[in-house]
Amino acid sequence: MTTPLERSFTYRLHLLHKVSDQGSHQSYLQTLGLSLSEARSLAAIGAFQPMSVVALADKGNLNKSQASRAAQILVDKGWVHKTEHPVDGRGVELSLTPEGRKLWKKAMALIEQRNEDIFGCLNAQEQATLSRLLDRLIAHNLGI
Repeated sequence: MTTPLERSFTYRLHLLHKVSDQGSHQSYLQTLGLSLSEARSLAAIGAFQPMSVVALADKGNLNKSQASRAAQILVDKGWVHKTEHPVDGRGVELSLTPEGRKLWKKAMALIEQRNEDIFGCLNAQEQATLSRLLDRLIAHNLGI
């Protein structure tokens, strides 16, 4: 017998992703005045700076056009500094400004709270087990 769609792993994972993104988007808008892609970009730049727009798309789980638009908005607001790439003259490097670093700290606190909201129904041992299992699934599917 086949697994009913609503019980399949991919269906439930997508549902959790959708619900998580909706809640995160509302939290980012209300708390930081940022859209989901802007907040993801800010978080990724702060964690992995300096970085290119291509790296931002990868680390921020965005497509390249979303990453490019979000980065430009963050630059325009003075939270991200964009400089010419030292090797590739066509590329840019993104890094946080001092004001961006302050906002990044607020974003990271919000991300921590969102994680607690989403996974708070699991005890510490269950959360650790889920984390290990997610790491294995990611490594397996990336061929690592």
